Amino acid sequence: MCEKDDHKSPQDLFEANRQWAAAKLGQDPDFFHRLRDVQSPNYLWIGCSDSRVPANEIVGLQPGEMFVHRNIANVVPHSDLNCLSVVQYAVEVLEVEHIIVTGHYGCGGIKAAMDKEPHGQLDNWLSHIKDVYHANFEELRLIKDTERRQNRLCELNVMHQVRNVARLSVVQSAWSTGRKLSVHGWIYSLEDGILKDLGVGLENQDDLHSVFRLSDIL
Repeated sequence: MCEKDDHKSPQDLFEANRQWAAAKLGQDPDFFHRLRDVQSPNYLWIGCSDSRVPANEIVGLQPGEMFVHRNIANVVPHSDLNCLSVVQYAVEVLEVEHIIVTGHYGCGGIKAAMDKEPHGQLDNWLSHIKDVYHANFEELRLIKDTERRQNRLCELNVMHQVRNVARLSVVQSAWSTGRKLSVHGWIYSLEDGILKDLGVGLENQDDLHSVFRLSDIL
C-alpha cells in the first residue's frame, strides 16, 4: 500500500484524465459522442463507498453500462432519500432490469458497527447495521473467530438490504406491471477480487412476505 505522501495531486488527476480520454478516443472515436446524449444501463449497483471496490471495473463494464449508488456498508434505509431517489430513477426512468446490492468482506462499516467504540455522527448510520447484528446475534455469537464473524455480518447485511430494496413501492410497482426486474445480493472478496452470489435474489411480489406486499398496487 502506498503512503499518503506518494498519492497523486489533484493536478496529476487532471493529467491522468486527459490521457484516459485520449486513449478512449484512440480506441473508439465515437465513444464520448455516444455517451453524451443517452445512458441506458441495465444494472443498478448499490455498493460500499470503499475505494477498493470500484463497481464498473470489477465486473468489466464500461461507462454508461451501470448506474451506481455507494454509501458506507451498502445500506438501503427506507428513510434515506438519496438512495431511494437513485432506485426510483433507475427503475422508472432508466428501466434497469437488475438491482445488485454488493457488500465486501473486511468492510470497515461492518467492523465499526460491531465494536463498542463511539464513532460520532457515523453511529447514526451504523445503527442500521446494528439492527442486522441484533437480529442475527445468536448466530454471530457462536462464531468465535472475529474475522469470520465480521465477514458473516457482511453477508447478512447484504441479505437484509436486498429485502429492503424489494420492499420499496417503486420496485413493487414495477413488478405489478409485469416489468422484468430482479434484485440480487452479492459479496466481493478483497483478497482475490472475486464476486460471489449469495443466492438471495428476489424477482416478484411472491418472494416477499405478505406483511410487506403493497396490495394497493398489486
